[in-house]
Amino acid sequence: MVLESTPLPPAEPDPQREQGGLTEAQKRETFIRLVFKGDEERYEAFRRAIAEVVPPGTRAIVRGSAVTGVRWKDQAAFDADGPGTSDVDLTLVGADVLGAFTLTGQYVPGVHTRPMGEDDPDIAPALADLREHLTRLAGRPVNVQASRDWVIALRGELIGQPYLTLFDGADAE
Repeated sequence: MVLESTPLPPAEPDPQREQGGLTEAQKRETFIRLVFKGDEERYEAFRRAIAEVVPPGTRAIVRGSAVTGVRWKDQAAFDADGPGTSDVDLTLVGADVLGAFTLTGQYVPGVHTRPMGEDDPDIAPALADLREHLTRLAGRPVNVQASRDWVIALRGELIGQPYLTLFDGADAE
């Protein structure tokens, strides 16, 4: 599968937009501080790398302790097990990007995938190079997952799990 490319990532959402009890600005600051040690250029390179590979209209979000600073399960701090031990959970949102995952890589085909990461590196061959590049940029494992917008809305708005929007695809569904 060849994914179309976008030259630059779309603009980030309004920094004052609140989701999951935090503003986009708060989540962005936490993500850049924890994952990129405050380096905005590496953060922008991370966003750009994603936008260059995903289909147009795809939204990119990051969830988990890289955004909140603590693990959801046990409230342990990001990198509690030592430097570089926490991963980054990237979710690509939109119908087209789901096609990059093999059938065995999907929890619910066409709706929600398993994360492609160290445990399942071969479930999205078209995204393997992107994952490797993002892992190098972040200096830690990056897991890549894909979902429909309504799955993210359920987790984020209804359940309240915070996520940082890296860029918002115009037509994610």
